[in-house]
Amino acid sequence: MKTNLVLAIIAMVTAGLTTSCEKSEPVQKEPAKITLDKKSEKIVEADQQFAFELLERVNTLTEEDNYMISPLSVSYALGMTMNGAAGNTLDAFYDVLHFGDLTNAEVNGSYKDLMDQLVHLDNKVQFSIANSIWYKLGYNVLEEFITTNQTYFDAAVRELDFSDPKAVDIINGWIEDKTHDKIKHMLDYIPSDAVMYLINAIYFHATWKYEFDKSQTAEEPFYLNEAGFTTANFMKVKGAFNYTVNDDFSAVEMPYGDSTFSMVVMLPSGENTTDDLISQMDLSSWKAWFNNPTVRNVQIELPKFKYGFKTLLNDPLIDLGLGIAFSGGADFSRITPDADLYISRVIHQTFIDVQEEGTEAAAATIVELLETSAGGDSTPVFRADRPFLYIIKENSTGAILFMGKVGMPSYED
Repeated sequence: MKTNLVLAIIAMVTAGLTTSCEKSEPVQKEPAKITLDKKSEKIVEADQQFAFELLERVNTLTEEDNYMISPLSVSYALGMTMNGAAGNTLDAFYDVLHFGDLTNAEVNGSYKDLMDQLVHLDNKVQFSIANSIWYKLGYNVLEEFITTNQTYFDAAVRELDFSDPKAVDIINGWIEDKTHDKIKHMLDYIPSDAVMYLINAIYFHATWKYEFDKSQTAEEPFYLNEAGFTTANFMKVKGAFNYTVNDDFSAVEMPYGDSTFSMVVMLPSGENTTDDLISQMDLSSWKAWFNNPTVRNVQIELPKFKYGFKTLLNDPLIDLGLGIAFSGGADFSRITPDADLYISRVIHQTFIDVQEEGTEAAAATIVELLETSAGGDSTPVFRADRPFLYIIKENSTGAILFMGKVGMPSYED
């Protein structure tokens, strides 16, 4: 079956509104906001545009029913790698990541500014970003490259004997620790000509602002894109949520914690599919769709889901224009002057668990460098009973943390 990705918060629905758990809207306090300068705001918009483009490529290339990516994780891993690029290779990073006329120093400063604020935004949300660089024992790495990534990405930099059979476990152990054991066994092997790994890891754990009542969860049909249906455990809640409806889709936004983060769930309308929605997604459409949502009392019925996803992002990134970095013509002379390097693999792995209390999600990205040669007033019902997209975002900036598609919901403890 086809695959589709993400926008949104969590949406759910079922017919019997009387069986749902109704949540009254308490007195609202203003959620914490991230304050960015104009340069950093450009980085957030650039990351949003990159997110939609990456989603479209992954959606086209994967055959999984369920998948999720973290554009933020990929962007941070590529941002560190970019600090070693020069010439046409650096230009390709700028084009793919949409950095425009920003200087390299402004890009780095914006990454740091966003990261520092994201992780301290909401004490009811556990959110962390970790970066690391691992290079081959004895390899000559320019001090400026190391210092830049330590300063702006808070990267842990470690020299490691890649020929040691334990090296893979050491790197995987770091990823598992930073993702609370949600991303496991990510690196499968270390090629003999590998010289460096640049890694980002993200962890997110938050409770819903308005939790679902477990006693209302019930097994009900989930209709597939193609003929037939399966069953899923649908959670139910009723309350005041941001609600968007147009000819193409309906969407609800469900806040976490103190409303600093939220999940948007997008459900295609009529004959539309998640593929159709993804094909329309870009920065301008995203703003047009969700900049002025309407607050409505909505009955949400959403299936529980939990899954992991792992993929190589080589082809999607090459399609977006980063091909030179994966070729023998790559220029990473700002990493080392002694050899020609290129990106061999960009490995991306994610995990998500959505249930009555909230959401737990994690992602990690590995960049592997090798040496060359070596309606109406009635209460609407939002029922996500067919394939849908979701997006988890920070609300004051719109920074997208995770995006995904659910085409075959399942949940195993």
